[in-house]
Amino acid sequence: MRKIFAVCLCCLICGLSLAQNPIITTAYTPDPAPFVYGDTLYMFTGHDEDDATYFKMKEWMLYSTEDMVNWTYLGTPVTTATFEWAFQGDRAWASQAVERDGKWYWYVCLTEAATNADALAVAVADDPQGPYRDAIGGPLATGWSFIDPTVFIDNDGSAYLFWGNKGCWYGKLASDMISFENGYQEVPGFHDPACFGPESMKMNWAKGEEEMMVGYEEGPWVSRRGDIYYMTYPAGGVPEYMAYSTAPSIDGPWTYRGRIMDVAENAFTIHGGEVEFKGRNYMFYHNGALPNGGGFHRSACVEEFTYNEDGSIPFIPFTRKGPAPVGSIDPYKRVEAETMAWSWGVKTDRLAGKDHYVTKIDNGDWIKVREVEFGASGPKELCLEVLNFQNPATVEFYADAMGGRPFAAVEVKDNGSFRVPAARNVSGRHDVYILFRGDDGQFFDMDWWQVK
Repeated sequence: MRKIFAVCLCCLICGLSLAQNPIITTAYTPDPAPFVYGDTLYMFTGHDEDDATYFKMKEWMLYSTEDMVNWTYLGTPVTTATFEWAFQGDRAWASQAVERDGKWYWYVCLTEAATNADALAVAVADDPQGPYRDAIGGPLATGWSFIDPTVFIDNDGSAYLFWGNKGCWYGKLASDMISFENGYQEVPGFHDPACFGPESMKMNWAKGEEEMMVGYEEGPWVSRRGDIYYMTYPAGGVPEYMAYSTAPSIDGPWTYRGRIMDVAENAFTIHGGEVEFKGRNYMFYHNGALPNGGGFHRSACVEEFTYNEDGSIPFIPFTRKGPAPVGSIDPYKRVEAETMAWSWGVKTDRLAGKDHYVTKIDNGDWIKVREVEFGASGPKELCLEVLNFQNPATVEFYADAMGGRPFAAVEVKDNGSFRVPAARNVSGRHDVYILFRGDDGQFFDMDWWQVK
C-alpha cells in the first residue's frame, strides 16, 4: 500500500514539476549571486538550515548551469570554518564571487568572534569549486551592518566592492583583490531620496530606534550596461521589494529609478543579482515558495527580462515557469545525479571538493532533468552508479511524464555500477524523470547516470 501511495503521490505532484522557480529544490538557497564564466553560469548561494526558526546559516553553496533550466550542485566549498577568526556555525550572510586572473575570490559576510562585529571576508581558490582558503587571515572590513558584499569589475579592469544594510559603502579594490586601494566610504548621496528612493520609518539597529530612512534596505548589486551604471537592491523596509538606481559613473551621482520587483512570495526579504548570459538578461532573487519555505527558508529563483530601449529596467513579474532553455543535456556523456531541473524528496551532500551525489533517497522520490537530447536513434542501454547502499530499490527512467512504461529500469541491490538494456526506444528531445521505488527506509546515494 505504501508503494502504491507513493507512486500516486508522485503522479499528483508531477504538475509541480512544470515549475522552474525556485530553481534549486534539494536545499534552501538564499541570496543567489550569478557569475558568467565562458559557457557556464555559476550561482553562489547561502544555505538556510532545514531546522532554522530564525536566520541560521553556516555555509555557502555553489551551482552551475549551461542551459538555464538544469542546475548542477558543485558542493559547499566555503563555510564559517574557512575563517578561523569568525563566529562558527551560524551568521553566514549573503556573498558574491568573481574570477580574476585565474583566481576565484569569494566575498562573504559573517561575524568577527572577538568583537561580535559584522565583518567582510574573502576566500580565494584556483577553481570555482575550491579548495578555498582565507585570503587575508582576518576581516577585510568591519562595522555595523557590514553585510551583503557585491563585487563589480569595470570595463577598465578596476574592481569595486559595495555592501551594507540600511547603509551603503564602497571602495576600490587593489590589484590583489583583498585590500582597498584608498580605503572605503559611504556611497555619495545615500541619504537623499532622489538617489535611493522615498523615505519611510525604519528601525536603525545601531541606534535602537526608528527613524526616517531612504528606500534602500540592503544587498546592493552593481553592474554596467553601456555608459550606465546600475545598482539594484532590496528596498522599502520589511517586507522588501526590488528597486534600482543608475549613475553616469561608479562614483555617482545615483538617481532612483523605481521598483522592478514586488515583495517575494512567502518571504520578507528579496536579494537580487542581474547578469547577461548567452545574449539574454536574467534577474536572480529568492522567495519562500518551497515546501516548508518562508522568511528563514528561502530559495533561489530567476526571471528573464529585456531592457527597455532607453536602458531602463522594466518591471519584472514573478513566474513559476522561469526562463526558457538555452541548451540541452547530452545523456551519452556522464550526467551527474545532482544535475536536475526539479526534484521531490531528495537532498545533495554537503561536501567540499568535486565529488558529489544525491542522497536521502526514499520510496516515491524523483528527479526531473529537462531538455535531454537522445538523438535520432535513441539509446540501447542505460548505466548508473550508486554508493552508500542501505536498502534495495528500483530506479525507473521515464520520458516526459511518470506514467506508462519506463524506457529503462535498474534494480539496485548493492553498491556499484549497473547497466541494463533500454526497455523501449526513446529518441529526440525529452524531459527525463528518475523515479525511485522500494520499501521503507532510505535506499542509497546516486552518483551519476548515462545512456549508450
